[in-house]
Amino acid sequence: MAQLRNQILKSIDESIATKKLLKSNVDDIAQMSELIVESLRSGGKLLLFGNGGSAADAQHIAAEFIGRYLIQRRALPAIALTTNTSSLTAIANDYGYDHVFERQIEALCEDNDVAVGISTSGNSKNVMLGIEAAMKKNAKTIGMTGRRGGKLSRIVDLAIKVPSDSTPRIQESHILIGHIVSEIVEISFSDKPTSMRKRS
Repeated sequence: MAQLRNQILKSIDESIATKKLLKSNVDDIAQMSELIVESLRSGGKLLLFGNGGSAADAQHIAAEFIGRYLIQRRALPAIALTTNTSSLTAIANDYGYDHVFERQIEALCEDNDVAVGISTSGNSKNVMLGIEAAMKKNAKTIGMTGRRGGKLSRIVDLAIKVPSDSTPRIQESHILIGHIVSEIVEISFSDKPTSMRKRS
């Protein structure tokens, strides 16, 4: 029991320490929020994609926009490109898995949209190709990565690099960033007080 307790406390402490380091990313998170608000106000939408845990984060963030985060306001257009299994498997089968996001971006993305590629390493090829396709559509591009940023951080308009090399800690911070951005964007589209919290 003592060993388990120590392991649990270690994980909690590591997560807290990583999130404290996110204070160095405040300006980037603010810029991400501004880009998304500007896009939505101009009739654009948010497109999110990633693999594994990052796919789950993409879906989670999209759900906060389409439903609500804390307060009542109009639905905001956000699409996670990881949810249509027919599209994913058809594209993977016909073109290869590297192209599952690229092909969807080609079909769905417009020049006033924001595309968010999520990759802890910053080197996921399908995420890179999705971002490159969004660039061709003149959409704004954002990469959410770990400390090193990988190739993704070098091609996006805005890179948010979580100051950690640990995949679990990076993913925990990515969803925190997603929640912060959801709250900022939501306030921009509502006059309701932030105390009107949603019910689970």
